[in-house]
Amino acid sequence: MKAYVGVTDGDWYRFLAARPAITEANFWRPSGSTSFRALRPGEPFFFKTHHPSRHPVGDFPYDRVIGGGIFESFEPLPLSEAWKIFGEANGADSREQMKERISKYRQRPIAASEDPVIGCVLLRDTRFFDTPADPPPDFAPNIVQGKGYDMSAGSYTGYFTDLVARLLGDGAADVSQPWRREGPVFGDPRLAPRRLGQRAFRAVVLNAYGGRCAITGSTIRPVLQAAHIRPVTRGGEHRLDNGILLRSDVHTLFDQGYLAIDTDHRLLVSPRLREEFGVGDEVYRHAGSTVTMLTNAADRPSQEFLEWHLNEVFLAAPKSTRDVPN
Repeated sequence: MKAYVGVTDGDWYRFLAARPAITEANFWRPSGSTSFRALRPGEPFFFKTHHPSRHPVGDFPYDRVIGGGIFESFEPLPLSEAWKIFGEANGADSREQMKERISKYRQRPIAASEDPVIGCVLLRDTRFFDTPADPPPDFAPNIVQGKGYDMSAGSYTGYFTDLVARLLGDGAADVSQPWRREGPVFGDPRLAPRRLGQRAFRAVVLNAYGGRCAITGSTIRPVLQAAHIRPVTRGGEHRLDNGILLRSDVHTLFDQGYLAIDTDHRLLVSPRLREEFGVGDEVYRHAGSTVTMLTNAADRPSQEFLEWHLNEVFLAAPKSTRDVPN
């Protein structure tokens, strides 16, 4: 199992540490051209403050591990989209403040009309420690972004066992065991790799579908929404295979049962749509066609969730038939 220790911006840290109710975070990178492959979903990401050699020493816990979170995904997003999805979980109280903080780490300032793509390291279950910890013993002062570690390596096991336990908030974790891709890590459901936070769910679904509605093909971002197939309020989860990107009006029709997707990923349109409203020509044109699917089969809408929506939500029968008392 891997861990990553990332060097944090001081303002980002202070802002989020003062708001413990925010338990998701975007640990942004100033450029969206970089990637992040140091962790897999469900592995821990820890925050370390700058070494004092890079900043004046003051009333601040320099060169200390001050918290962490569980890695969900890395997504390049326009700054405006990152603010729309994450808001204060970006570590700022406004989009303008966020832009200012990102701008100081770029080679040139962000122009007033510019909406740059930034790298978003998406984290859930974030926690800031009451008592900061020492950094890993080999974390060099000149490391600017961060460093990855194999927690099962003998020289790191004891150190990271303590950090993981502090992050999870109870008990010790056995980091000597191999990380398992399917199912919870260490048997702890909080480390389940397929689980996402609410905000990250929106970002992951948006990028997974390439910013295109799976049914209509619309690419107008302001009207695109990450739809749950089985709502969280009815036993669903924030998971990519429980999500699909839909235009806002199509999302409403899907949630209210006028649309569904069968287990062969074909669009079904309820006869109730035309019967009740006399409209729906656009979606009827797509009836029976295969909706846009993701390349990775494991990320596509699961048959379990699709069957639930068909059985529990979809208005399959005309109103005159469905509403006749038994």
